[in-house]
Amino acid sequence: MDLVSKSTNPKFKIETTNTMTLTTTSTPIITTGTTTSSRYENQKRRDWNTFCQYLRNHRPPLSLALCSGSHVLEFLHYLDQFGKTKVHNQGCPYFGHPNPPAPCPCPLRQAWGSLDALIGRLRAAFEENGGVPESNPFGTRALRIYLRDVRDYQARARGVSYEKKRKRPKPKITTNASAQD
Repeated sequence: MDLVSKSTNPKFKIETTNTMTLTTTSTPIITTGTTTSSRYENQKRRDWNTFCQYLRNHRPPLSLALCSGSHVLEFLHYLDQFGKTKVHNQGCPYFGHPNPPAPCPCPLRQAWGSLDALIGRLRAAFEENGGVPESNPFGTRALRIYLRDVRDYQARARGVSYEKKRKRPKPKITTNASAQD
């Protein structure tokens, strides 16, 4: 299935695209066009709108121009309450077990992969909506460190390793005519 090309099936064709422009009040301006949106673009738009709503509901309300990496970290902590991934605490008897035999009171959190994908979409949406790449709050060092720590902790809690595997070199097949004599 090709997810990049436009659908030729009229039943699944989406005829509107929302484009947002960055304003000083951090309220997106939505204009409607007549192009087809991909699933990724739709998710990116929903994530962007959710983040902008979070900024508007923040106490005190924040403009996107004043948003920093620490506000993005607050947003990720806020999203944890809606997570569906069981992450065992270090004191839990099932810490480090990939398939625990019984339920436990450990919290549900956002999975690392979901957070990583979300930050990628928000980083792209920030720049598409007029943000300067050098001031992108979704690309800060603190955020990269946080995501790495979440990945490592969740891997330990489930007993799964995310360490990079080294590729083995392919064995060389040599045909040596002189060795056969």
